[in-house]
Amino acid sequence: MEKANSWGILLALTAALGFSMKAIFIKLAYPYGVDAITLLALRMAFALPAFLWVGLARRHPDAALSAGDWARVGILGCLGYYGASLLDFMGLQYISAGLERLILFTYPTLTILIGVLFQGKAFSRRELVAIVLCYAGIGFAFVHDLGLGEPRDVLIGGALVFASSVAYALYLSGSGPMIAKLGAMRFSALAMLVSTAVTLLHFGFAQPLTAILQPLPVYGWSLAMAVFSTVIPVFALSAAIRQLGAGRTSLYGMVGPMLTIGFGWWLLDEQISMPQLAGAALVVAGVLVVSRK
Repeated sequence: MEKANSWGILLALTAALGFSMKAIFIKLAYPYGVDAITLLALRMAFALPAFLWVGLARRHPDAALSAGDWARVGILGCLGYYGASLLDFMGLQYISAGLERLILFTYPTLTILIGVLFQGKAFSRRELVAIVLCYAGIGFAFVHDLGLGEPRDVLIGGALVFASSVAYALYLSGSGPMIAKLGAMRFSALAMLVSTAVTLLHFGFAQPLTAILQPLPVYGWSLAMAVFSTVIPVFALSAAIRQLGAGRTSLYGMVGPMLTIGFGWWLLDEQISMPQLAGAALVVAGVLVVSRK
């Protein structure tokens, strides 16, 4: 039992590390002139073989999808891995990696609000405290970024990343029945396959095919993002949830914003300030409050 717990903790921390590095890889690729949809298309294309194998090659005859199931997977895939990712990539053209991770980290509170507003769920005092803490933290983080760059850019980037968080929260809110039917890993793989197809279609309509020709470092960062910030953390997270349960796994995931801030300082020369650290602490505290039983 102890060995299983140790393995689960390692998997949860691996997932948190991988997800925290996504913004870093994106920011490292942008100086080479690549645009958001091209970078997202490269990420999806590099990750495609792994999700194709899990989503289709390992399917079971008793878990066949109906037309309605495919429609739900399609809608959720567009929300969670195409819409949310594209908005996130666009937002990172304007704001720091640290602020981006803090805004994205509010998705648990957004999932609660969606449940209250559209699914008739109750709203507790503890959840209100969590929401107040999270958005106070975002305010502190905004103060940090506003002091470093053009306020208009920070507001645009913050709005885009917040819209990404809303899209991901909608994806989570609607994915429960499909996860129950298919399992978390296969559902995630199928949603990724749908979003990859939509992303490549978007790229085909928005860019000439010559846009796929990028400087070599762009391919390197895209491949790193696909492997270390997409495939590995998605599967590690599913395995960690099986070992530890969703609640304990989410607690270990709270190191993510701090890791992104640290890597942003180390690899991107992003400044760290007391308002940013205070904001990160408030956001993590808010998610901790809402995540515990």
